[in-house]
Amino acid sequence: MSRKKHSGIALLIAAAILVIAPAPALARPLGAEREALIKIVVQIQKADYEGDRPALQRLYGELTSFTENKEFASRVLYWQGFALWRKAINGFNDNVDNKEQELDLTQAAEEFEKSSSADPAFVDAKIGLVSCYGLLAYALNKKDASEQQALIAKSRLALKDAQAAAPANPRLLWVLGPIYWNIPAERGGSQAKAMETYEKGLETIRSHKNASRDPLDPSWGEPELLMSLAWSNLNRSTPDLKAAEQSAQSALALVPYWHYVRDILMVQIRDAKAKQNGTT
Repeated sequence: MSRKKHSGIALLIAAAILVIAPAPALARPLGAEREALIKIVVQIQKADYEGDRPALQRLYGELTSFTENKEFASRVLYWQGFALWRKAINGFNDNVDNKEQELDLTQAAEEFEKSSSADPAFVDAKIGLVSCYGLLAYALNKKDASEQQALIAKSRLALKDAQAAAPANPRLLWVLGPIYWNIPAERGGSQAKAMETYEKGLETIRSHKNASRDPLDPSWGEPELLMSLAWSNLNRSTPDLKAAEQSAQSALALVPYWHYVRDILMVQIRDAKAKQNGTT
């Protein structure tokens, strides 16, 4: 049989395989590197909820070897920033030294900046910048007026970019909530505005729950928005402890092992209820 005839048979066999192969066989399998990366991303989010700051630091380092792959470099850099951002946020609950907090937030901001440069259309990197620069400005650098103003300017620029690109992004709305909470009503803020923002974020994220997505893209937000509503109802001028407890329980229904909500916020809510009922 000639080589030409062999080639023709091979083409026919290949065509037959394409016709009869089930859909899963045609799907492009995830590469080993991508699978390993996704596993680390899942671990980072779990460590965040568990309040495991050493694990967040370790996982940040484990991502370093993935940054050379241009296909998903922006997402790797995002999750590196996320790991240190959440390490710092958990650190506020643990009364970690301000110097360490500043280092973590500064490095997190650098990773978010690099992520945004690698993919300018990636809004979530800008959202991380809004929070990191805001925390550096208001939580850690109040004594240095010039440095504080520079950080505020960076936070506002990132916020402007994020709002222009995706004003209804639920993670952006989560970051916006504390900003509205601390701005007086005459300047466009208020406790009510903050809580309305969280509610809008919940509505948005729940309406897109079944949308297909890349597992390397951030989709967190619903538990965080519920947590923020719980905190807000606890700390508002006229507390609504029933609503606070309901939101906290809803957050725990999604993430039962969330250290902050389970071990700190729920305790604060129950203590407030006991005091309100005169049982303390």
